[in-house]
Amino acid sequence: MKNKTSMVSLFGAMLIAATLVSSAVAASGDSEMSDSWITAKTKMSLSADQRVKGRQIKVETLQGQVFLRGKVDTTDAKVVAGEIAQSIDNVKSVKNELQVVAPSRREDVAVNDDVITKHVKKCFAKHSALRKADIGVTTNAGVVSLTGEVPDFKTSAEASWDAWKESGVKSVKNDLTVKDTAKAY
Repeated sequence: MKNKTSMVSLFGAMLIAATLVSSAVAASGDSEMSDSWITAKTKMSLSADQRVKGRQIKVETLQGQVFLRGKVDTTDAKVVAGEIAQSIDNVKSVKNELQVVAPSRREDVAVNDDVITKHVKKCFAKHSALRKADIGVTTNAGVVSLTGEVPDFKTSAEASWDAWKESGVKSVKNDLTVKDTAKAY
């Protein structure tokens, strides 16, 4: 009971802080929220909704696009999480990459995901172009997500192909950004 009361108090304090900061942003005339603020507000909203286990969901925001990753128990939880994220102010789009995995299978899937991630990173370390690039690798239920910035499209394609070749990979989601290589003449 004490733990539940502490959680409610903590959530209440977070909600008050969110309201105060939101008011300050509105008062300053700044209409765009920062990505970190959108991420924080999305996490709080997911944690407050009892249909979704917010701690199971990783939230990242890049230029107003929210990425939801992790494992949830049901398809309904996945849909609700996407709806919650889309309802946050200044969210331009939501990329719902949540995987539906039964709680009884979650440990097996997590171990396999860790192995896949390790193998993909090891493969990237063998290639000089991929080793030099800023590529983040995460795996959810066999789906490898690549994030970060690479120097060109060739490096992006190589990363996708090398990840795809690893054993156990079901698919690859390439969210890599290619650096602006246009030169002023």
